[in-house]
Amino acid sequence: MVREEVAGSTRTRQWKCIESRVDSKRLYYGRFILSPLMKGQADTIGIAMRRVLLGEIEGTCIIRAKFDKVPHEYSTIVGVEESVHEILMNLKEIILRSNLYGVQDASICVKGPKRVTAQDIISPPSIEIIDTTQHIANLTEHIDLCIGLQIKRDRGYRMKSTNNSQDGSYPIDAVSMPVRNANHSIYSYGNGNEKQEILFLEIWTNGSLTPKEALYEASRNLIDLFIPFLHAEEENANFEEKKNKFALPPFTFHDRLDNLNKNKKGIAFKSIFIDQSELSSRTYNCLKRSNIHTLLDLLSNSQEDLMRIEYFRTEDLKQILSILQRHFAIDLPKNKFSF
Repeated sequence: MVREEVAGSTRTRQWKCIESRVDSKRLYYGRFILSPLMKGQADTIGIAMRRVLLGEIEGTCIIRAKFDKVPHEYSTIVGVEESVHEILMNLKEIILRSNLYGVQDASICVKGPKRVTAQDIISPPSIEIIDTTQHIANLTEHIDLCIGLQIKRDRGYRMKSTNNSQDGSYPIDAVSMPVRNANHSIYSYGNGNEKQEILFLEIWTNGSLTPKEALYEASRNLIDLFIPFLHAEEENANFEEKKNKFALPPFTFHDRLDNLNKNKKGIAFKSIFIDQSELSSRTYNCLKRSNIHTLLDLLSNSQEDLMRIEYFRTEDLKQILSILQRHFAIDLPKNKFSF
């Protein structure tokens, strides 16, 4: 069935979601296909995408918890069933979603008797708790329990340091990996030189993002990793080789913009990512939260649109306008109806 559908399509590679389901709040599943591909291409893409999905997608988690008057991690608290260590393990299982970078503070302040869950976490509006039923502790007596939390958006796995406790503050293994698993398989059809392949990609996530969102983020991150190689122009290669035989030519945002000015048929706006610009991290984060990833995305907005972005300041707008003016001699319209 899939083969017939692909054979009837154009020769242009296309992707499609063929299955999507939500097994629970903490488990999403998606199955995608990419076709048609030449022999060997499916394995190349599948291996690269799986590695990026499992290691390069960012997630948000609790990285530290602080207790009052707790001498060490394996202490017990009167009126609480769980030890401090067990509470830390439960906090590690909480799944969060946030688009903000840097460390953010949250807290838990409850009175017993009570069953404490993730719903009792007091956090900034930018942080979303995926499963509020996650168990944290069970208070059996009339006591007050207050826990200070630190939350961070990161990628990969960061193991806590065993000697990093500070006045009742204990680190937690940071599991910033929203993709639980990813697999790829290949279906081949045709004969001889006409042989083609279909790539099947399966993605399981923890609910903090959908498999489709994970696929998009992985594709963006994979493109970002290879962008420096797109700048390997022959006219500059010889010069750089003579200048420094063992140094790779640096890649900068300015080089790509200057090259685009010289050659109008060169790199398209959609291939220039704001990641390589000299924007401050604050401005960059504001744009990324609004799904502005490329120069084309940026030029699709007016000054009025940018000022509507949360936490976006006039200074950020001036910085963007300065970059566009210096390298392209163009300005963003003040509003959607400006000409």
